[in-house]
Amino acid sequence: MNSRGIAEYARAALVALSLGAAALAGAGCQSAPPTCPASAPVAACTRVLFLGNSYTYVNDLPSTFASLAASGKHQVQVAMVANGGETLSQHDSSAESLDRISSQHWDYVVLQEQSETPALTGSRDSGMYPAARTLAARIKSAGAVPMLFMTWAHRDGLPSAGLSTYEAMQRAIDQSYVEIAHELSVPVAPVGYTWYIVRHDHPEIVLWQDDGSHPSSAGTYLGACVFYASIFRQSPEGLAFHGGVDAGQAAVLQAEASRNVLQQQGEWGLR
Repeated sequence: MNSRGIAEYARAALVALSLGAAALAGAGCQSAPPTCPASAPVAACTRVLFLGNSYTYVNDLPSTFASLAASGKHQVQVAMVANGGETLSQHDSSAESLDRISSQHWDYVVLQEQSETPALTGSRDSGMYPAARTLAARIKSAGAVPMLFMTWAHRDGLPSAGLSTYEAMQRAIDQSYVEIAHELSVPVAPVGYTWYIVRHDHPEIVLWQDDGSHPSSAGTYLGACVFYASIFRQSPEGLAFHGGVDAGQAAVLQAEASRNVLQQQGEWGLR
């Protein structure tokens, strides 16, 4: 199956589900400099809390998103709770994470599961899904929208779990995020799905670091573009902030985020 065929196969599966080192050390709770004051009226500022792990804090995805938002003339405030390898189950039992959810008004609280858990049926069913249910309920009761952060697969798959290729692992991850999002009626930021398309259609863009797991600067920038399109329902195309990525590659990532979020937003629970 060629790359486009693989991508179409993945998309068909998603449609069906929708219908029926220092960089790796714990980052703890951090906040990027807000582009709107804490006293700003709710309607004048979009406040986003990220709960995740190293996939969120490596290259500082929240700050990258905030800078991209500012480039698009959106006032935002972002914060994160993210420690190395942290799972949603750990966030669900973390006083730090739970206190952050209730600490102020958030428009969105982003939930990012540990990288392998969504690809492993047992871990997904016993850990990811129960934690997503309780966290989503808590977030909704606090007046915010839970948003699932669909992550990317390892560059070489997860052979120890029978997922011997990147494609196999990504399909399992996509399915898990879309399935629980559909159950909970919450939106998904399809970073992993868009990463999949970019990898096959633009292989010259290196999305992983050398470890084949964590994001390069381009990978983080792609994530920021997907969140921009998912949260604001606007295309990031043409925005001047490139996050240290070559201008030509940044334009590709902006366009792919726009196409794979906005043209398919019903599939991701975006209204």
